[in-house]
Amino acid sequence: MNIYVCTKQVPDTEAVLSIKDGKTINEENIKWIINPYDEYAIEEALQAKEKSGAESVTVITLGPQRTESSLRTGLAMGAQNAIHVETEEYIDHKTTAKALANAIKQDENFGIIFIGKQAIDDDSYQTHILLADYLGIPAATNVTAFSLEGDKVIVEREIDEGAKEKIEMAIPCVVGATKGLNTPRYASLMGIMKAKKVPIKKFTLQDLGIADSAAKIKPEKLYAPPEKPAGRVLEGEVEDTVKELAKLLKEEAKVL
Repeated sequence: MNIYVCTKQVPDTEAVLSIKDGKTINEENIKWIINPYDEYAIEEALQAKEKSGAESVTVITLGPQRTESSLRTGLAMGAQNAIHVETEEYIDHKTTAKALANAIKQDENFGIIFIGKQAIDDDSYQTHILLADYLGIPAATNVTAFSLEGDKVIVEREIDEGAKEKIEMAIPCVVGATKGLNTPRYASLMGIMKAKKVPIKKFTLQDLGIADSAAKIKPEKLYAPPEKPAGRVLEGEVEDTVKELAKLLKEEAKVL
């Protein structure tokens, strides 16, 4: 069995974003990182390989040339192989999932596919579900606990109001990782040096049978939300301030 980890490169959480042309962000001076939820996916994949004796862990991503650095990070953490579906075009989530599925299913021995439950840049929360649908395999999202038992996996996932649900899935399957699943390891210096020498397998969308125009969802406009006005403090006797508050909520905020 070969284990796969789907990753995405996103802007650092501390990056200051600005709009470039009304449809994209200005990428100058932005530090790019692996999506934090994908780090949990990588760690769990490495642990699963160690416990199960799986043949390999392969990290895979879709994106422009710069995303190769995130694959190198995954290799430095301990993955053995890397696949890059390279494209400079905007690709929607459905097309992304299809491309990843087409790349993965070229391996007849693929097993568990780990992926972060969502990416922090768009919070779409859907790529892992679409991926499982294209591959025709089960999926569990928001996974906080994972174990292997023979030819099946047992996962726990968070549901509403802090409750948890236990699910059993046959292999192959997709596991959507979230915070709390594990503590991702740091890449060692030796791992970083080794990662530089690992060849990355490259695909284009056309190699995977996908046309450039396959995306059905395209951004029309990107803009920063308007700044919120400063808050107001009402002072005075309680009876008077309550009346004033009610008046403001009705006449200015128009919520009453």
